[in-house]
Amino acid sequence: MHLIADIAIIPLGTGLSLSSYVAACERVLRDAGLEPQLHANGTNVEGEWDEVMAALRRCHEVLHEMGVPRVATNVRLGTRTDKTQSRNDKIASVKRKLEG
Repeated sequence: MHLIADIAIIPLGTGLSLSSYVAACERVLRDAGLEPQLHANGTNVEGEWDEVMAALRRCHEVLHEMGVPRVATNVRLGTRTDKTQSRNDKIASVKRKLEG
């Protein structure tokens, strides 16, 4: 099943700067063959359910390997059965409405 996910992976017990952990997870997502789209408060990613979930698991594993004692992840998932839609399709639809 194809899904679009909004992911916020939160390393806890690491101090205030999180960018090295964000970069590590972005690498994991890319290495999984996904095309993550970083935004100010997380990452959007789309792909097949099992591939995205496996990559999220690997993000947790990598952060723990980096010494992070606790990792919390907030995930919002969207799936459709009526049509195929990418995250770029969704963005373009809103932009068209803003222009009109």
